[in-house]
Amino acid sequence: MVSASSSYGSLPRATVYTRAALRARLFNTLLWVQGTYYFVTGLWPILSIESFQRVTGPKTDHLPTGRESDHWLVLTVGTLIVAIAVTLLFAALRKRKVAEVALLAVLSALGLTTIDVVYAARGVISSIYLLDAVAEIMLIGFWLFVLAHVENEPSGTLSAASQSEGS
Repeated sequence: MVSASSSYGSLPRATVYTRAALRARLFNTLLWVQGTYYFVTGLWPILSIESFQRVTGPKTDHLPTGRESDHWLVLTVGTLIVAIAVTLLFAALRKRKVAEVALLAVLSALGLTTIDVVYAARGVISSIYLLDAVAEIMLIGFWLFVLAHVENEPSGTLSAASQSEGS
């Protein structure tokens, strides 16, 4: 971000964003949005499997024991989604534009979209999961747009110069 001082004393300073700074802000915003979405949706079945099943339909991963507390698959997936969320949110908090974080974000969204669409089409999971697929596809689209407009740096960061500008 480049700030231009006003020569008129008490007038507020005008802020001019460079393209690189705007890309850095968009990258960081995507981390916050996807990280928050994943945190909420991953934590939900962990905190309340009952309400989760009311919306998404009954699950069968507890059938070997018959205990509602034994939804091992739902809890495993929720835990992994929370782990991804915390990674994205930590990168957003630190304002890190690291290629590996963007890759994690895109591939996670792609994987979840594939599972949502394939298993909803087969009737294995509720069609409500197609709403999640729409959200995931939107995230993928936004990421592809941002990544297409970011210069790669050999250090493993994306547009390292703009990273310091966005701080």
